[in-house]
Amino acid sequence: MTFLDRQPEDSAIAILDYRTGNMRSVEKAFEQFGCSADVTRKRDDIEKAAGIVLIGVGAFPNAIAEIRKLELDKVLQEQVQRGVPLLGICLGMQLLFDGSEEWGGALGLGLLEGEVQKIDAEGEKVPHIGWNAVEWSRESDLTEGLPDPCPFYHVHSYAPVPADTDVVLGTAVHGTRFVSSVCRENIYGVQFHPEKSGQDGLRMLENFASICSKTAVPA
Repeated sequence: MTFLDRQPEDSAIAILDYRTGNMRSVEKAFEQFGCSADVTRKRDDIEKAAGIVLIGVGAFPNAIAEIRKLELDKVLQEQVQRGVPLLGICLGMQLLFDGSEEWGGALGLGLLEGEVQKIDAEGEKVPHIGWNAVEWSRESDLTEGLPDPCPFYHVHSYAPVPADTDVVLGTAVHGTRFVSSVCRENIYGVQFHPEKSGQDGLRMLENFASICSKTAVPA
């Protein structure tokens, strides 16, 4: 049985609602290929979800403070430990790491080791806004069927510097090379916006939905 054959109540992907970012645009992107995705902050919805998407825009300290205020950090960490696939998008990927230096620093979710740092653009404009080609460092179910390199739409001033380079899935260049995608077991992250990146972006989200459909997590 494929992801799209499942009943909506069993197959929904939970898009975490913590009042930061255009969650509806990601929800609509999943809907384009028939995937049930719900914007929610309810623990019950998150616990029964086939996968979780963490998006975000703005400053790292504000976003992580809101997540902790709503106690979404706890349920996120619990579900990841259970093996539920998690996709972090843009600021959502940065929040997966130990912390960020933005605005004097803040602790992140600690799901991946490393620190988020301001990109050293070497004469290029910051924030980095626009299309940029991502080169894949290795194979992954998340990038199946995508070209190498593959253009995606980026909007950011910071990027993660992983402590373990083995988690790096893709990199791009803006002045200097930066980490644009990561992957470790059931944790995925992209610095770009797949929902704003045309057919390749939709293919990546569909790949994530497929990963969720194939991941059997005990209740």
